[in-house]
Amino acid sequence: MALGVVVIPVTPFQQNCSLVWDDATMTGVLVDPGGEVDRLTAVAADKGVTLEKILLTHGHIDHIAGAGALARDLGVPIEGPHREDAFWIDQLQPQARFFGWPDTPEPVRPTRWLDQGETVTVGRLTLDVLHCPGHTPGHVVFFEPEARVAFVGDVLFAGSVGRTDFPRSDPPALIEAIKTRLLPLGDDVTFVPGHGPTSTLGHERLTNPYLR
Repeated sequence: MALGVVVIPVTPFQQNCSLVWDDATMTGVLVDPGGEVDRLTAVAADKGVTLEKILLTHGHIDHIAGAGALARDLGVPIEGPHREDAFWIDQLQPQARFFGWPDTPEPVRPTRWLDQGETVTVGRLTLDVLHCPGHTPGHVVFFEPEARVAFVGDVLFAGSVGRTDFPRSDPPALIEAIKTRLLPLGDDVTFVPGHGPTSTLGHERLTNPYLR
């Protein structure tokens, strides 16, 4: 079995939605579908991937705005984030008004909240769930240990870390989560951030000014 990944930046926020699938079954998921749902489903169809669920790292609008419509259209469940982000998900419509979102996103109702140490499946593959609060209190990361790939949302970026100026953000908690839950995964781990280019945990450990 092997993990397939295509990163698809969506909306003016250029948020990285990841199409992730199991090569053996060609079933997959969308991680953080922030919008442009027709484009996302077209990419999945082009790759021959049957979508079985949606995974969410956290509740900010640029990561979840397309999740409700996709879940309805495809008849698939939404898994994640941690329950502590329910207040962000419940404020999806106010978020849309605040950011001048081009359309009105459908409500997002997670089928399953996730916690530290749990797992989610993609076909016959298993991803570990890491609760990494700080950017938001309920932020989670998805890690596939065989492929050595992590989908980190807005916890860590190439050369930076997630913003901590939102309600219930916690700067010390963010750095603690990166240092105690992400970096121990190993320097060889490639991570897909919520925005911008991929990097490795080893490169960030050595060069990221926020981690020194």
